[in-house]
Amino acid sequence: MPLSEHEQRQLEQIEQALYREDRRLARLVRSSDPRVHYRRRVVQALVGLVLGAAMVAAGITLSLWPLAAGGFVIVLLSGIWALSSWRQMATAEPGTAPPGAKAKRRRRRRRGRGSSGGDPARGTMMERLEERWRRRQEGGL
Repeated sequence: MPLSEHEQRQLEQIEQALYREDRRLARLVRSSDPRVHYRRRVVQALVGLVLGAAMVAAGITLSLWPLAAGGFVIVLLSGIWALSSWRQMATAEPGTAPPGAKAKRRRRRRRGRGSSGGDPARGTMMERLEERWRRRQEGGL
């Protein structure tokens, strides 16, 4: 179900506040975008194409046929890799991890009060969001 304009604005405000509060999380969220991963692979494949083409040119001009053949194989494999990555980048959805990527998980210790105690206005942003969500589910908002 699509979000209303008001809900969309609220979501954007929450995301911006979260990014301001925890820059490391923002960096991790951006790096988990599969399009970044596939774009990097396309660039690497293009570098392989250029190097392979240089090997082919050098092999032909120096009459070193094994060098030219190796360059051709590199050009062929790099081209296949670039096309594959380009197609995956075009169909990738933001917010999903690329296949094979390992998510790093870290545990954080809470210091001082627990998540249920204390003043919700003074808690972390996630605690405030959880409290709002709980109140919304209970019909308090």
